[in-house]
Amino acid sequence: QVQLLESGGGTVQPGGSLRLSCAASGYISDNYAVAWFRQPPGKEREGVAAIDRDGSKDYADSVKGRFTISRDNAKNTLYLQMNSLKPDDTAMYYCARRYCTSGAWKIAAQYNHWGQGTQVTVSS
Repeated sequence: QVQLLESGGGTVQPGGSLRLSCAASGYISDNYAVAWFRQPPGKEREGVAAIDRDGSKDYADSVKGRFTISRDNAKNTLYLQMNSLKPDDTAMYYCARRYCTSGAWKIAAQYNHWGQGTQVTVSS
């Protein structure tokens, strides 16, 4: 069973930066895609960024140019570098993993494993 554990959240002022990490443990397969999602208060979970099995990356329009997703396979860790943070980025952030990549990456139901989340608050 795969476990995902996020860290790195916190409170930051607008314009600031944070780096989220997602460490994986348990059974590790190379054949999966990964993503970051977020869920603002009172709203649905939304896709933020993803890395497909072939290494290609994609981002939500709202974070393009500000967020960077990366992975370190040797450490079984996924990262999300977040720069120029805005109050609208305030949300619980989750990492997720899926094995079947035939569907769109932004659909949360596609994912087999989820972390417990880490809170990001952007406020002055």
